[in-house]
Amino acid sequence: MSFRSPDPTPEIIVWVENLAKQFVLHNQGAAILEVLRDVSLTLRSGDCLVLNGPSGAGKSSLLRCIYGNYKSDSGRIVVRHNGQPVDMVAATPREVLSVRRQTLGYVSQFLKVIPRVATIDVVAEPLRREGMEAGRARDNAATMLHRLNVPERLWKLAPATFSGGEQQRVNIARGFVSDYPVMLLDEPTSALDATNREEVIALVQEKLAAGAAVIGIFHDEDVRDRLATHLLNMAPLREAA
Repeated sequence: MSFRSPDPTPEIIVWVENLAKQFVLHNQGAAILEVLRDVSLTLRSGDCLVLNGPSGAGKSSLLRCIYGNYKSDSGRIVVRHNGQPVDMVAATPREVLSVRRQTLGYVSQFLKVIPRVATIDVVAEPLRREGMEAGRARDNAATMLHRLNVPERLWKLAPATFSGGEQQRVNIARGFVSDYPVMLLDEPTSALDATNREEVIALVQEKLAAGAAVIGIFHDEDVRDRLATHLLNMAPLREAA
């Protein structure tokens, strides 16, 4: 559902207002766990907003709400999609999928793909979804896999049997292969060695220089300090209340 009024200014790509999210723990007597309350933020072209805080502060939940994996209980999440503001809280499933395909890139903590699909096709899949010809999509995927030091001998294999670091590099390659205006990054460098961590930093910096915007979680203090243009400090609600 398109967001009607008030319309955020055109330079704002993502606008979150008074967001709240809680979970009902049915296996614990329907106890309610509140994870987000009155969260607001704005994101512009070239911004790298880092979500900062301890485990349990709701950082990953916020990213999942923005991406539409979690349904927010209240508030607004407005994403500028094809020039028009779309409220992800009120959007239809079809609209959410459209925003994901063209506007929001998401690198989660863990690679989740269809089993037995070759790595080269896993990485090329977002480009194929956009309508790119298969050969060209695989060429672009190969370029990204080279950058992230995934050995070519692995490209025809499914990534399920790879090491944690190799899977994460495939995950990052898949997330960065398309030119999304907004990138959501959930600890992308956590399983990486120093060389590949530097490559991810370079990829993020290139995206920012090209005008993309990033919301990220980086527990590595050096990575956070090198990339952040803004910080959103978060704390578990039991401590913040």
